[in-house]
Amino acid sequence: MRTGEHAPPLYRTIHAVLPPIINALWRPWTEGYDNVPADGPAILASNHLSFLDSVFLPASLDRPVYYLGKSDYFNGWQRYFFENVGVMPVARQGGDAGEASLRKGEEVLRAGHLLGIYPEGTRSPDGRLYRGKTGPVRLALRTGAPIIPIGVVGTDDVLPVGAKVPRLAQVGIRVGRPLELAARYEGLAEDRFALRSATDELMYELMMLTGQEYVDEYAAKVKSGEVTIGSGDLEELGGLLDAAPRELQRAG
Repeated sequence: MRTGEHAPPLYRTIHAVLPPIINALWRPWTEGYDNVPADGPAILASNHLSFLDSVFLPASLDRPVYYLGKSDYFNGWQRYFFENVGVMPVARQGGDAGEASLRKGEEVLRAGHLLGIYPEGTRSPDGRLYRGKTGPVRLALRTGAPIIPIGVVGTDDVLPVGAKVPRLAQVGIRVGRPLELAARYEGLAEDRFALRSATDELMYELMMLTGQEYVDEYAAKVKSGEVTIGSGDLEELGGLLDAAPRELQRAG
């Protein structure tokens, strides 16, 4: 851990112990780590395949990474744990829940720290990359902090959704070039078209870093069943095309 930047006490302890274990068991490969600034604020915007994304990425960096977490988790011993590993509590109930998260993220960035954030808003339900939310771009335009796109590969093989015991599989972390959005979108921090354009640019960078198939729907809607997404393979497409004439005949 770089000595010039303060980190919570438990974070420092875990950071000293965990990386050697991760390196021995999962042999993670990394690319582009020179793109993470040595000091100053930055938004680390990553795809989200597994709970372990929030473990492997911070373990590979020599600067502390702060995340935002639901305030519901900050009870009893959990409160001590989260506060001391760099998770910042955010109340996500009510109409201003999104603004509360943005304000807490601003605090982290204005203090000169790295803020870890998942533009998809939740874990991918099937390994594909889903439509990004505009929060990371809003923070970048409000604070001037660069967005560092980060592609994580293989964490869903180590700990798939529903699994409790990690498996042995190789993990990769690929860091893209910083997106300096504040200068390009100056004065457009509340323009929804600019926010969407910049967010789509970020998601394109993540797609290129990870090789994931991109789906232009929010992952949360797919998880809730509000939106149904097909597998996208040729066999399914053929089945849909075969079924179409039959459905047209019935309609007639």
